[in-house]
Amino acid sequence: MSRTDANPSGRLPDAFTTPGTASFVDFLHSYAPDLLPRNRPLPAGSSAADLVAPHATTIVAVAYDGGIVMAGDRRATMGSMIASRSIEKVFPADEYSAVGIAGTAGLAIELVRLFQLELEHYEKIEGSLLSLDGKANRLATIIRGQLSMALQGLAVVPLFGGYDLDKHTGRIFSYDVTGGRYEEQDHHAVGSGSVFARGSLKKRWRPGLDEASAVKVAVEALMDAADDDSATGGPDTERSIYPVVAAVGSAGYRRVPDEELASAADGVLAARRAARGGDAQ
Repeated sequence: MSRTDANPSGRLPDAFTTPGTASFVDFLHSYAPDLLPRNRPLPAGSSAADLVAPHATTIVAVAYDGGIVMAGDRRATMGSMIASRSIEKVFPADEYSAVGIAGTAGLAIELVRLFQLELEHYEKIEGSLLSLDGKANRLATIIRGQLSMALQGLAVVPLFGGYDLDKHTGRIFSYDVTGGRYEEQDHHAVGSGSVFARGSLKKRWRPGLDEASAVKVAVEALMDAADDDSATGGPDTERSIYPVVAAVGSAGYRRVPDEELASAADGVLAARRAARGGDAQ
């Protein structure tokens, strides 16, 4: 089916009213494959090295009793330049899950929108939410479809997590550029500052965290990453720019307000100042 089947009367093409797959990606592949990111090769004679595209950097996820917290810094870079100080990298995938992006920013945001549509389409066709494992698998399939772009240097590596309505717990999933899906335990980080963020998470995470404590751990991990990775931006109190932090639990997706993030960041800085004062004594 192609887009040439449009009805002159203005009615939707038959493809939109014919029962079919519950996968929006599969529908788009048959109806308008050129709209899929994977079907947009670079112009002839060019390579990813010729492109200067913004890149999103560090995402962290932390499990707590009853859900997960996902956080992303706000900086995007183009080589050695800061392309944006306020990009958003954490999004609701649906009511009970969140996805964070690292890699080529434009493609990553488009992938998130495609994933959101995939889950919404499934819910409308099937009349029920996809399981958390099903969502994680669908995202893996979408990433696998981007492999040709990744091989050209335009890679997208998301982090996915949510509340499992069947198991009544929060779960975190990471991916590689080939679509490999891996379930992480307790916490994880991706992006250029992930090495430093993971070290922080290992020290600060503990069993039995509540949501507020998990938010503080995630914010501190991003601050630690920003200390050592130039592509990761820490909280910018002068411009009131704070990380995007989402908590997903039994009540669904909640974006943590900047006021709570400012308080968490201030608490981290106060503890560090106190520690330095203690060392001086």
